[in-house]
Amino acid sequence: MVNRYETVFIVTPVLSEDQMKETVKKYTDFLTERGAEIVYTNNWGMRKLAYPIKKKSSGFYYLIEFKADGSVIADLEVAYKRDERLLRFLTVSLDKHAIAYNEKKRAARQTVAEAPVQE
Repeated sequence: MVNRYETVFIVTPVLSEDQMKETVKKYTDFLTERGAEIVYTNNWGMRKLAYPIKKKSSGFYYLIEFKADGSVIADLEVAYKRDERLLRFLTVSLDKHAIAYNEKKRAARQTVAEAPVQE
């Protein structure tokens, strides 16, 4: 059965912009190779961490929302654990309310982006 998931991971801040993009591409490719459909991705950028992780006080946050079979999640999390560039990760299954909320939030953000600028 195909479910909707959201995964957020924090990448170490010592990577260059190209290395960061390469890391994100690695996981989006990983998901699509296993039959997942990427619904939405969002680079949250560099953020300060609430507490130090591996002696780092900040990290690059990245979100991927996707549709996939449940068996993909175990493989994805094993890949996350093996990647020393990742500080933390979290993958959650979205229920119908979370999906509706995410779609409503994206639609609102897009309307704001398309609105004419007032001078």
